Amino acid sequence: MQPTDFNATLALVDSVGRRAPAPGLPRALEPLFDHLAGCQDAAEAAAVEERIWDLWMYHPHRLAARDLDRAATEIAAHCHDLAETRLTRLLRAAPDYCEAWNKRASLYYLQERDDECLRNLHRVLELEPRHFGALCGVAEILFAHEDRDGALFAFEAALRIHPHHEDARQRVSELLGGTAAMH
Repeated sequence: MQPTDFNATLALVDSVGRRAPAPGLPRALEPLFDHLAGCQDAAEAAAVEERIWDLWMYHPHRLAARDLDRAATEIAAHCHDLAETRLTRLLRAAPDYCEAWNKRASLYYLQERDDECLRNLHRVLELEPRHFGALCGVAEILFAHEDRDGALFAFEAALRIHPHHEDARQRVSELLGGTAAMH
């Protein structure tokens, strides 16, 4: 993918409902996503979402999971160089660790390194097409680059997976000019 290749990432977003997640992701995610799509209220959805995040953070190798936790702590403490080094090393050792790609994308987003952020989000979505967080990240990058239609498309894709995602719902409403969007 070339720098700021929005079209390639939008094509990936468009294929979200037609692609299976990487085989290395926990099988317990499948029923959780089914449950998330049918949640009746935000509290129920929040509990299911938390379980999904726990499974995304999980790695069968304790050291990899520990490194991801440490990188998240370093990002929160604004120790960005340490976090980037740790995540890059982790991804060399575990290139299919979806959530490590997502954490590095988050780091790049905070640093306004949009091209690198988008490349990492692209990889997240290759591995886990249901990653509503990555879809929202793609939408935010597209919006920052004045692609309102692309941003709306990505936010709506996130809402198809997680209908109670409040940030995505709010952004869709804003993009539609304040009208409520129920997708």
